[in-house]
Amino acid sequence: MVRTVTKHDKKTQFIGTGRRKTAIARVFLRSGTGKFSINGKEPSLHLGNVINYLNLIKKPLETAKVGEKYDVIAQVHGGGLSGQADAIRLGVARALVALSASNKALLKVEGLLTRDPRSKERKKYGRKKARKRFQYSKR
Repeated sequence: MVRTVTKHDKKTQFIGTGRRKTAIARVFLRSGTGKFSINGKEPSLHLGNVINYLNLIKKPLETAKVGEKYDVIAQVHGGGLSGQADAIRLGVARALVALSASNKALLKVEGLLTRDPRSKERKKYGRKKARKRFQYSKR
């Protein structure tokens, strides 16, 4: 399979990086017709037909009112579908701030520029998981 890559100069594309749990997304915002691409696939193929995830990644564009003006190309790896969707959402929001500083106030009010710091707690010794203990037997 041969992939042709077209070069874009830095003035026509805006880049944002998003992270959530162990997922990392690089998001490229290019002027276009409002198409989404995640790892070269349609969002419904990559994330499944979970409408919640699809609405989640489109929310920053709707908040900034630039829905159909830009194409979103996302390269994402690590984590599961939920973490990847949140990482893409943060990446899109950061790319919109790179596009125009006036978007920052709109996105900040909606909480779209805040990275969710929650991640998996590490396993402790003497336990089954992070907090779960082995069953206690009196006799």
